[in-house]
Amino acid sequence: MLPFIDLGAQRRRLGHLVDDAILRVVNHGQYIMGPEVGQLEAELSAFCGARHVVSCANGTDAIAMVLMAKGVKPGDAILCPSFTFAATAEVVAWLGATPVFVDIHEDTFNMDPASLEAAIRTARELKLNPVGVIPVDLFGAAVDYDAILPICEREGLWVLCDTAQSFGGSYKGRRLGTFGLATTTSFFPAKPLGCYGDGGAIFTNDDEVAAILRSIRNHGQGVDKYDNVRIGLNGRLDTIQAAVLLEKLKIFDEEIVTRNDIAARYAEGLGDVAITPIVQEGIVSTWAQYTIRVSAERRDALGAALRERGIPTAIYYPKPVHRQTAYRHYPCAGNGLPASDKVSAEVIALPMHPYLDEEVQDGIIAAVREALAK
Repeated sequence: MLPFIDLGAQRRRLGHLVDDAILRVVNHGQYIMGPEVGQLEAELSAFCGARHVVSCANGTDAIAMVLMAKGVKPGDAILCPSFTFAATAEVVAWLGATPVFVDIHEDTFNMDPASLEAAIRTARELKLNPVGVIPVDLFGAAVDYDAILPICEREGLWVLCDTAQSFGGSYKGRRLGTFGLATTTSFFPAKPLGCYGDGGAIFTNDDEVAAILRSIRNHGQGVDKYDNVRIGLNGRLDTIQAAVLLEKLKIFDEEIVTRNDIAARYAEGLGDVAITPIVQEGIVSTWAQYTIRVSAERRDALGAALRERGIPTAIYYPKPVHRQTAYRHYPCAGNGLPASDKVSAEVIALPMHPYLDEEVQDGIIAAVREALAK
């Protein structure tokens, strides 16, 4: 079976560099908040242009820390898409606030501004207080910020950009990490920039928010480590993960270029037999996933046919969050989320990583075309 994401190939490319980086941490012994953590934050800041970078334990904690910094509480509504991983809404519920689910555009899989406006109205009709929006840059590509941000500004809502799948991408010449109040990302191993365990980061240009985030990350610590000035959590990124990320960041730009070449080859080879993903003009995607759409009646057969040929697939996501058991009672925009429901029955993701060579990719394309021709 082919690897869906070939982390082994990346490791072979980096060779001893990651091993040496890990060994340096083992030898200096500063396993928590060691020097590599601060170095990584500085390198990430230089990479994306955000003034402050606060590393943390994972992408879910990253979202939680921003919501905690903003004092999110029961009675507040946070607008977020349903066609994504549940962590986005999960963190809202942790704090007793209400996630209000927003629909997506079918072609981009990202938040629909018209549905966002409907969700804001829904929240207010339910006597909730809408305070923030979490647009998710899904599968590697940014949302249409020129459409989303003016709505939020008009309605007095802060914006937390969830780039768990898209860090490294850009929108109209600006790297993701510099939009809205703050941006969060995940360094889960399968992400475009991933470590060897869990990890995450928050990006912001707001000095006050950054200071609060650093306190929250370490149990709400004040000037004295035993004077905790706010409720916090244990959200630190460990030093070994920072060391791994420092080495991977050196080749990240090159990998993004390669991912885009592979995505273009998929689009050329499959555009006439399946609905291939659309990236809007001015957006550079990191292609965390390459997700095509076929009719609901044919998706399972396609997956089975590829599996017989040793080609793995994945479905992101078979059920929108608003249809999942834990979230069914939360409100949705307007009269429902038809686009989210529709694409969840049609999506299927193909292998995508920077080390997918042309011969292997041509075999995947041929197998998809053969399966869909039946």
